[in-house]
Amino acid sequence: MKKMIMVGLLLVMVLVGLVACTEADTVNYNIDKSADSFEINRRIVFFNGITDTYLLTVEGLCSLDPSDEKKLRVTCKVGDEEYKRHYLGLSDNVSYFVEQTDAIHADPFHYRVIFRPESILPHIDIQTSKGE
Repeated sequence: MKKMIMVGLLLVMVLVGLVACTEADTVNYNIDKSADSFEINRRIVFFNGITDTYLLTVEGLCSLDPSDEKKLRVTCKVGDEEYKRHYLGLSDNVSYFVEQTDAIHADPFHYRVIFRPESILPHIDIQTSKGE
């Protein structure tokens, strides 16, 4: 019974959150979901703000993780189930910008929810010692 009440409260909170969003909020959320699902081509350019020179360009189906203010993690899909990850350091004179190179359709009236069964039931690797 407690579980049903908790699920009901969670559902009400999600619905209240959805009602309070603007059309732009919904579209931005859906574009972020698409980019994190490797559906959007991007160009990420790192540049030196003092010398005005480009240091590095990464292009492709890339997802960004800017959660650390000193580095940016970029993960790109390079093939069927093949990915490359780059860690790029940021400083007071090195910055970056991200360009979405292709337009996409983003529905302003519906949120995207993506279920990945492999995340819920992950593949388990077992490591044992040789002696056992």
